[in-house]
Amino acid sequence: MRHALILLTLALSAPLCAQRPEASLTEGEIEQIRESAYVANDRVLVFVKLIDARVKTLQDLYAKPRRPGREQDTHDLLEQFTALADELNDNLDDYGPRHRDIRKALPKLVEATERWATAIKTPPDNESYNVQRKLALETIHDLRDEATQMIDEQKAWFAAHPPQKDTPASGESHPR
Repeated sequence: MRHALILLTLALSAPLCAQRPEASLTEGEIEQIRESAYVANDRVLVFVKLIDARVKTLQDLYAKPRRPGREQDTHDLLEQFTALADELNDNLDDYGPRHRDIRKALPKLVEATERWATAIKTPPDNESYNVQRKLALETIHDLRDEATQMIDEQKAWFAAHPPQKDTPASGESHPR
């Protein structure tokens, strides 16, 4: 009986850990992501906005007088940042081969990665969040590389395959 209870606890706790990134999103943020699902360009910009909000909160933590728990809050924000950035990167990986038109969002994303990297490097070194900061910076680097490469790929693709006049250029003509 005791072993069955332990196995049940372990079985239930694994999915909870996997759901953690969604737990850091508000209902409004989840709704924004859902609403932008069919327009690739909009979806990229929603992710940029959500990540910007985490970065702004991080900057506010260090702009104000120190309060207890700041290091844990920093760790949590960096973890949320990395989860959102990874999800955005997964979306980019999906959009590239499908030739979803995200030409308008990509330069904004590259610009945002510069802003994010600067903000994430700002807090002083601390053992409680240094690993999370390193992961966030690696994710930013991956996003910047992916977006920069996609800018050239998208320019070439859409020069060779211009969208038809009656086909919206925002990417909704290519269903997921």
